[in-house]
Amino acid sequence: MTHLDIALWGALPYIVIVVLVAGSALRYRYDRFGFTTRSSQLHESRLLRVGGPLFHYALLLVIGGHVTGLLVPEMVTDRLDVSETSYHDVALIMGGSAGVAAVAGLAVLLYRRLRVPAVRRATNRTDRAVYPLLAAAMLGGLAATASSLANPYDYRLGVSVWFRSLFELDPDVAAMAHAPLVYRLHALLGMALFALWPFSRLVHAVTAPVWYLARPYIVYRSRAVPYRHPAARPTEAGRPGR
Repeated sequence: MTHLDIALWGALPYIVIVVLVAGSALRYRYDRFGFTTRSSQLHESRLLRVGGPLFHYALLLVIGGHVTGLLVPEMVTDRLDVSETSYHDVALIMGGSAGVAAVAGLAVLLYRRLRVPAVRRATNRTDRAVYPLLAAAMLGGLAATASSLANPYDYRLGVSVWFRSLFELDPDVAAMAHAPLVYRLHALLGMALFALWPFSRLVHAVTAPVWYLARPYIVYRSRAVPYRHPAARPTEAGRPGR
């Protein structure tokens, strides 16, 4: 284990967390109206209707797979009588399918951003850095998933152990340092993406109106007496007023 390993897998994750939290708080404090996705739907909607839902729904499945794989220890699935073969088969099929769908959706969105002049002009410098990084991170995840077909490496005994150790403030650097290169690259790309998160349109992920689900109903009440415009009221002679 080298000093570089300690810096990458022992110190860098905490630096990224500080940048993510502090950067998001500062942006919300000083750029609250820019805390959105800066929608470009008015410029083009046909491709957006295809790429947007495909990317976002598939990405939710990808995130769910990462949460399950990184946070749920192997002993939990053992107690549930889920065999190692079954777990990896499901992870490969479900994770691979969701990853391919997310990459396809991102490809549509990137094509739209490059081909539609108005959308291209609305892309700032930070977004130009985030999009390639996001694409590289997703492709790296697919490469890691595909590598499990030929490589018997069990990430739940390596990468997952390192990830959970971060929450204990005692990083297991060796667990990550001995992981295959494709997993280490995927983790580095992911950390770079989270470091840029507060300064890009990705912040809109935390602005979803989830509170609408608990919002009380809006009650509409009719007037007791129907309203009539003064011009429509009858005069004393019984004729409409002028």
